[in-house]
Amino acid sequence: MVVDDTATNRQILAVFLKKLGHVVELAEDGAQAVALFSSKPFDLVIMDVMMPVMDGYEATRRIKAICGERWVPVIFLSALDKDENLVTGLDAGGDDYLPKPVNFVVLEAKLRSLSRAIALRRELEESRAFSQAITDNLVDAIVIINEHGLIEAVNPACCRIFGFPESEMLGRNVSILMPEPWRSTHDGYMARYLSGGIPRIIGMSSRELEGVHKDGSVFPISLSVSEFRDKGRRMFVGALRDITQQKRAEQTLRENAATLQVYHDDREAENHLAAEILDQLMRRPGLIDPSLHYWMSPATNFSGDIVAAARANDGRYYVLLADATGHGLAAAISVLPVLTLFYDIVEFGLPLGRVIAKINSQLRVALPVGRFVCCSCLCIDARQAHTELWLGGMPAALLIDGNGKIVREIASAHLPLGIDDFDWRKSATESLPPQPAGSQLLLMSDGLTEARNAAGEEFGMARLQAALAGVSPAQRISALQDAVHQHLGELAPHDDVTVVLVDLPIAP
Repeated sequence: MVVDDTATNRQILAVFLKKLGHVVELAEDGAQAVALFSSKPFDLVIMDVMMPVMDGYEATRRIKAICGERWVPVIFLSALDKDENLVTGLDAGGDDYLPKPVNFVVLEAKLRSLSRAIALRRELEESRAFSQAITDNLVDAIVIINEHGLIEAVNPACCRIFGFPESEMLGRNVSILMPEPWRSTHDGYMARYLSGGIPRIIGMSSRELEGVHKDGSVFPISLSVSEFRDKGRRMFVGALRDITQQKRAEQTLRENAATLQVYHDDREAENHLAAEILDQLMRRPGLIDPSLHYWMSPATNFSGDIVAAARANDGRYYVLLADATGHGLAAAISVLPVLTLFYDIVEFGLPLGRVIAKINSQLRVALPVGRFVCCSCLCIDARQAHTELWLGGMPAALLIDGNGKIVREIASAHLPLGIDDFDWRKSATESLPPQPAGSQLLLMSDGLTEARNAAGEEFGMARLQAALAGVSPAQRISALQDAVHQHLGELAPHDDVTVVLVDLPIAP
C-alpha cells in the first residue's frame, strides 16, 4: 500500500512498484490507509509523513496495532530528515526511512532486502505456528526424566531431533542430550534443586540453550521444563524445539540490516561531497549585487532550485531562478547545465530570448524524458530603465511598489525548459516600463506558496501579500522568512523554497 496525499507521488510510486512486480493499492491520507489496511492483508506499507486528516505517524501506530504479532514493514517517505523526525517514525513503529524525493535505486534495494526479510519472517512465523501445532498434539520433542536425571520416556519427535533411537535414550542420563559444560554440571544442579535450591530452568519460561546430536554436533534449542509427581515420585517433563532455522533467519535479518546501514553511510558521504561541489558552483560575484535580494531554503541537503546572476560586458544585469522537477540530488543535477551555460553566455550581452533558447537547447540534449526545468529569467538595462522578463512553468512574477503592494502579477507564458524545441514565439519576452522608486520584481518557486503547516494549510498568496504590505524594499526578504517560519512552526518545508527580489530601474 502506498500512502501519500499528493496524487503525482502516488502514481509515480505505483508505476515504479508495479514494474518491480508488486501489486499496489493507494491511499490519500492516514485515515484512508488504516481503513484499507483493516480490510486487506498487505505485506508492506510505504507511508508519507505529512498528510491531512491523519499523519503518517498516527496511521502507522494504528496499522501496527491491527497487525498484532504479524510483521508488516512500514517505510516512511518524507522530506523531514532531522534526527527527531527519524526517532518519531521509529517510535511510531516504522521499520525504515527514505527521504524525499525518492531515490528509486535506493528504494528498489530496500524493497529487495525487505522482500527477503518478509519471506524469512513469514517462514519463521509459519515454522513457529507449525511447532506450536506439534506441541499441542504432543509431537514436539518431549523428554520425561525422573529425579535421578534418567530418561523414562521420549516421543518420536525427540528421536528425530537428536538422532537417537528411543532404545538408546531410555534409562540413560538426560545429559547425553547436552554439550559441555552442561553435561558435566547437570547432576549437581539436579541435586541442589531437589534439596531446596533455586531453580534456574525448571518451572521457568522457555529458554534458549544448546543440544547435541548423536553425531556430536551442537545446535540451538528452546527448552522449557516443568515438574509433576507420579505415584509420589518427582518427575520432570521437558519440551524441546530445534530453533536452528529461526536462528539462521534472525542472523540473515541482522546481516541485511548491517548491509543497508553500510549503504546508507556511503550514500551520505557521497551526498556531502556533492553538496560541497554544488555550493562552490553557485557562488558567483553577480549574486552579491546590491540590487539583488534572495532567500533559499532547500527541503533536503540539496536544492532543486538555483539562483544565478551576472552582469554582461555592456553593464546589463541578468538574473535567473530555476526549479527542476523534484528536489534533492537528482533535481540539483538537472539544473547544473542551466547554471554553467547561463554564466558562459550572459557576459556577451545576448538578448534575453536567445539566452533562454540556448539553455533550452542544451537541456533538450542533457535531460532524460520526464525531466525538465521551470525558469524565471530577467534582464535589466539600467541605462535605458528597461526590464525584460521570461517565465516558463514558474509561478507568476509579482511587481511590487514602494509600499510593498502587489500591483501586477505576470503569469508564465511558456513551457518549462527541456520539453520542446524553441522558435521565436517560445523565446518571446515580456517588457516592463520604468517603475516608480522602490519598485521590485519578485520571482519565486512554487515551494513558497505551497509550504504546508501541521494542519495541512498552504502558505498561499494571501499570506504572501500580508507579509509584504507596508514593508520597505530592504526588509522584504526578512519579512517573508519570518512569515513562512511562523506558518510552518517546527516543520520543515516539503519542497524547496526560493524567493528572489530584484530592484527595478527608475526612469532617468
